[in-house]
Amino acid sequence: MRFLLISHIENARQSLRSNRLRSSLTMLGVGIGVASVTTILSLGGGASNVVGDQVDALGGNIAVIRPSSAKLDPLANLSQLQSPSNFTASTLTDADVAYIRQVPGVTAVAPLMILGGTVSGDMIAPPETTVVASTPDLQDISQLKIRSGQFLDPSLRENTAVIGVQTSVNIFGTEQSIGKTVAIRGKAFTVVGILDRINTPINYNNVDFDTAVIINESSARGLNQGNAQIQQINVQTKSIDQLQSAVVGINQSLLKTHLGETDFTILTGEQIAQPSSQLFYIIAGVTTAIAGISLLVGGIGIMNIMLVSVTERTREIGIRKAVGASNSDIIGQFLIESLILSLGGGIAGYIAGYAGAFIISTFLTFDPLLSWEIAAIAIGISVIIGTLFGLYPAIRAARKDPINALRQYD
Repeated sequence: MRFLLISHIENARQSLRSNRLRSSLTMLGVGIGVASVTTILSLGGGASNVVGDQVDALGGNIAVIRPSSAKLDPLANLSQLQSPSNFTASTLTDADVAYIRQVPGVTAVAPLMILGGTVSGDMIAPPETTVVASTPDLQDISQLKIRSGQFLDPSLRENTAVIGVQTSVNIFGTEQSIGKTVAIRGKAFTVVGILDRINTPINYNNVDFDTAVIINESSARGLNQGNAQIQQINVQTKSIDQLQSAVVGINQSLLKTHLGETDFTILTGEQIAQPSSQLFYIIAGVTTAIAGISLLVGGIGIMNIMLVSVTERTREIGIRKAVGASNSDIIGQFLIESLILSLGGGIAGYIAGYAGAFIISTFLTFDPLLSWEIAAIAIGISVIIGTLFGLYPAIRAARKDPINALRQYD
């Protein structure tokens, strides 16, 4: 059996080497499909790891509550996860926040509202500037470090703001802007704190705090004339051991306030780290389409070259059958040849996919994920394509009548 397998592999190698250009072009379709799959899986995994590491660094005692119906923004920034502002018709309310605070084990609650509108200081802020409305608990939950000044404080006058260091540079031209006035939708806010630089636009809050402006929740409702919506609620428990019981209590409380309607989602642990950016949905959709078409083309190419090979080697098939080769031997010979074509394209695509992922990652803030699971998926896809599209030519070769096959002249 081992000798027969080695013989099949050697025959396949000789056959493919005799038609190198044709074989290479056949592998190309499978390679493009596998490269597309490898790229999206590695980038998606890399983004998930970034958020997952951040959640673990916070102690793992964080829960995030979001509306269950989210409208995905097809123009999401390439370097960020989807902003919570893209959630529409949020069902989260102030009453929910109040009930969550009463759940045993909960030590901090920070609702998040993402606001639109023009932000300006000495200069107008760039479009990527995000206005975040929350409570002082946000600093403790997200472990935001203050570069200078202080964080939000209810004892201060209402119209105060904490800004990211890059926002300070963008609108004031300096990192030292304590006491300056920032206008949000025409309303003046006094800067009381500057956040330390974070350089992690991908995080479970879906906010790049370096380019953010943070104001009190009550101020946000004034800006939006009472129509501001809570797009996310961050919850922290005293310890990770209390997290699950707190989640159960939060779920029960929210079901009561929402009249039994499960129109919210509570995320913990690895669930928080799942990419929520429309970027990944767009890439996944596009690469799936590309991969599907490429794999189909590659599979048809494999079938075509195998059918041509069967026709060209009809006499060889007749000779092999005449000396005792069974139908299964013939099927095995051509299936192995088909698998080598597919695996060759798959391995090349896997390498090209990672090369593309690392090139793309130079424009992002995270590295692609390297894992054996992605390699297994690439190899698995190649094996399936090689088997599916190589089976018919192999069966056709096995069904050839040896007498008629021997009449075939080169």
